[in-house]
This record gives sequence, C-alpha cells and structure tokens, in this order.
Amino acid sequence: MGLLPDIARDLLPGLWETSQEEALSRSGWLISAYAAGVVVGAPTIAAATAKYSRKTVLTILAVVFTLGTVASATAPTFETVVAARFVAGLPHGAYFGIAALVAASLMGAEKRGQAAAFVLAGLTIANVVGVPAITALGQSAGWQTAYLAVAAMFAVAAVAIALFVPQQGGDPTATMRREVAALGRPAVWFALLTGALGFGGFFAVYSLRLAARDGGDGHHGGLRALRAHDRGSWHDGGQLRGWLDGR
Repeated sequence: MGLLPDIARDLLPGLWETSQEEALSRSGWLISAYAAGVVVGAPTIAAATAKYSRKTVLTILAVVFTLGTVASATAPTFETVVAARFVAGLPHGAYFGIAALVAASLMGAEKRGQAAAFVLAGLTIANVVGVPAITALGQSAGWQTAYLAVAAMFAVAAVAIALFVPQQGGDPTATMRREVAALGRPAVWFALLTGALGFGGFFAVYSLRLAARDGGDGHHGGLRALRAHDRGSWHDGGQLRGWLDGR
C-alpha cells in the first residue's frame, strides 16, 4: 500500500510522465482489486468450505495467496497485475475467519475471544512491523521484490500450517444455504458495516495519504515507511486490548 508511487512509475510510465496525480489515482485500482477479491472470497469461500477440514482449507488458502502474490510481482502489465491482486485477495478474509475458528477450538470456548484476538494480532503486528519494513524494501530493491518477500513469508506459513496445525474436521451438515442465511441477521450486517468503514478508512490512510504526503517523487521514502509504522501502531492497540480482555 505504501508503494503506489513506485508501482505507478513502473507500470504506468507514460501516464506518470504526463500526470503523476492521475497515475497514482489509476494505480489505486490495485488496492480496489484486492479489496474486491476479499469481498467476493470471504463469504463464498467460508460458506462453500464449511464442511471440509479446516486445516486443509487453511493450507490451500495460504497457497493461493502465495501464488497470487507471486503473480502480482511477475505479471507484465498493469492490467494483469490488477487481475493478480484480485486473485490474491480471494483467500484473505476466509483465511483469517477460519484461522480464528481453529484457534478458538484449540484454546477452548472460555477463551474464544482471546483466540480470535491472538490470530488477528498477527495482522496488527504486520501493520506495525511488516508494512513499514516491506515499504522500505520495496523502495530500495523494487516493489516486485516486496511482493516476492510477502509471498515467501506466506509460503512458510503454508508449510507451517501443513506440518503443525492439528487436523480439524469441518461441519458435515453445513450447506451453502445455511451459511448464507446468517446474512438475514441485522447484527451481521452491523458488524460488516463497522468493519467496512473502519478498515476502509484505515487502509485509505495507509495507501493514498502516505503517497500524497510523499509527493510521488520517491524522495521521502524513508519518511513514508515511518508514517506507515506510526499508523500501524495506533491500529495495534485495539487488538492487544481484545487479547488481554478475552473479548
């Protein structure tokens, strides 16, 4: 997200020369494509795989994310990178949802809140440490290298899941209709709306505001990475409290 100016310069060189602002705006489609993948993949994958082994599903999702991220780094054109970002986003939401269920099962019903917060703590630590580190790496070695580094980390995660996560069966009685029926509950829509507004605003700051303050010229890349760390630190506090409180 902090590498939009770098990506825009490489993938949209002609547009970058004529209008950096328009190039940055168009490169935002990379973020929109990933977000669309999350929106499409999270409910459909979670519902369609509810009856299958959670460990197997987690492993497959991690592999798909890895391959989609590798494709993002190696795709030759802006349009193909957009398509690769959509594919990489498909397993995102389902992965964290199923991982939270696995953690809750391992820790027991009385620590269900702590289990979910513990899983999401990985995401928040990535915001504090990973985003600025990968941003700095992308600015020094190229944005493709940053994507490949992320893919490598998720490949390690896929292997770790396959080797160390205990086997957990799914719900054999689960059906797509039953899972989708949850959307008829107002509380579910309230949670979805809260998440959409919160994460939408948060990641908009990460991606576009940091790029705008950088000026698009790449001369303040170090400051961009530090700002990313600052934003991530604020985000991390809520997850830490959830883990401590067990809610």
